[in-house]
Amino acid sequence: MIEDNWSPKLVGKRLEEAVDVLARLPDDRLRGFYDLWPTMIGARCAGARGSAPPPEAIDRMDEALGWLCWLDPEERRLVWLRADGMPWKWITRRLGIGRTTAWQRWTIALLKIATRLNAAAEQNRPDIKAVNRSGDPVLQTR
Repeated sequence: MIEDNWSPKLVGKRLEEAVDVLARLPDDRLRGFYDLWPTMIGARCAGARGSAPPPEAIDRMDEALGWLCWLDPEERRLVWLRADGMPWKWITRRLGIGRTTAWQRWTIALLKIATRLNAAAEQNRPDIKAVNRSGDPVLQTR
């Protein structure tokens, strides 16, 4: 899915989807080892998961995980914890910062990602004119 206008809220939703998709991927198992216990079906089972994610969701997850490389390690941790659904109270205790500070840093991190995505989308549009830094006339991008 190609977006024209990214917002911090949309980036946050995409990261939440990435956490969900990552949780639904199958575990790595060693070949040759298996258990004979019956498979438990139901929500009360420990480790119960939803159905396997579709390939499009996995592609979006890979894209969203790449966005995290644009952030500082502290921002990355904060954004991931929040996308995972951790409450602010737990995040502030874990990171040792106040609630308002955590929220501000989270918002700024999402805004960084949205700004970078919007800039990349604008560069790829053929109807946008770009100015060369050297002062040359306006060039039409393709």
